[in-house]
Amino acid sequence: MFTSKWISHLFTDHLVAVESQVIKEVTTDSSVPSNDSLFIPIVGENFNGHEFAIQAISNGAIAMLWYRSYQLPDEIGENISVFFVDDTVLAMQKLANRYRNKVNPTVIGVTGSNGKTTTKDLVRHVSQSSFQTHYTHGNFNNLIGLPLTILGMEPHTQVLILEMGMDRFGEIERLSTIANPDYAIITNIGESHIEFLGSREGIAQAKLEILTGMKKEGTLLVDGDEPLLANVENAAHVIRCGFCDHNDVIIAETVFGKEHMHFTLSDGHTYTVPLLGKHHALNATFAITIGRLLGIDDKQIVEALKTLDHTAMRFEFIGGPNGVQLINDAYNASPTSMKAAIEVVRQLPDYNNKVLVLGDILELGEDSTTYHQSIAEAIDSEITAVYTYGKHAKAITDRMEIRTPTVIGKHFHSKDALVKELQGHLTNDTIILFKASRGMQFEIILDSIQELV
Repeated sequence: MFTSKWISHLFTDHLVAVESQVIKEVTTDSSVPSNDSLFIPIVGENFNGHEFAIQAISNGAIAMLWYRSYQLPDEIGENISVFFVDDTVLAMQKLANRYRNKVNPTVIGVTGSNGKTTTKDLVRHVSQSSFQTHYTHGNFNNLIGLPLTILGMEPHTQVLILEMGMDRFGEIERLSTIANPDYAIITNIGESHIEFLGSREGIAQAKLEILTGMKKEGTLLVDGDEPLLANVENAAHVIRCGFCDHNDVIIAETVFGKEHMHFTLSDGHTYTVPLLGKHHALNATFAITIGRLLGIDDKQIVEALKTLDHTAMRFEFIGGPNGVQLINDAYNASPTSMKAAIEVVRQLPDYNNKVLVLGDILELGEDSTTYHQSIAEAIDSEITAVYTYGKHAKAITDRMEIRTPTVIGKHFHSKDALVKELQGHLTNDTIILFKASRGMQFEIILDSIQELV
């Protein structure tokens, strides 16, 4: 990756053991074996990584960043390079930006209220068809995870895809400044984190912070059907993707299969993805557009999308007892994504019974009840039954009693009681959707159902 001498130009207060010392990886976890690594101790409310410096060394660290206000232990020998900084997290971000510029890949930043991980996966598959690609793994999309993702790329990386998450103003701005994206994608504007951002207008403002660090000649891709993104300023190039005729890239038609979706763009090209829902057609269109901007042949794009493997717990089809079809979409939730998931289930062919298991959507603030009630608007007679669990989700079934009294709606206060109710739906002509915020731990319900005989 780089040498101690290279780092010493960035952090001039240091004790360098050997200037030619080669750093092969960067780590913040002292307990994991590493190979000639730079250890970065993180300081949190309840932990201090500096206390585990010796463990990091025993596991392969040969250099480390160090808060200059902390005493350096005598046990750290002269063969370990130490770089003194005022804040190890800020120093890591600075190092990541410098390494990003050293490797100089094409950087694609992906943010949005919903769909950013799926879009990142789609862009990754398309990019990997032609380029050496590095990308965000798991939830490494914050002010610590994004720098670590950058510092984890190989020196010969050609395309770097970075997911950017946030729940406060200023976070996307900081991430963008670290990453300096050549291309940026805003998948949509939903309601996630509205508790902290005040309104959808505030969420749009926070997402548009991605322009702060973007290259002057960079290109921004947005959901062109979102009015809050209609007048994007400070971007040299904007490409609008969506279903309406005013967009630059138009999705003309979508057709759902059982586990795949076919969609056609207005230029006549048709694509297939192992995802369902019009929102995923939009996400795939972002990936197609990026692929074209990168100069990837359309045949390669078509094949890449067909073979997508996307992150678990995001509309994941799982076989269940007695042939029942389960959908695990419980990684996260917002009112927008929950309605979209329900729309997909409504349109799925080949199922006589369609059951929804819906849980709380968290971080909606004082308007939580209103947002949960709005979920009932997506439910009609195509749905057999709706079962809710959680403090806030009860508003969904309460609202259903008024809007759709012919659809079974029940609220549960325990997961065991909910699982018992679901036993009556475990048949081969039934599909059951599980959707809630990650904190509701719906995987416990799914595991309990899978254990039923």
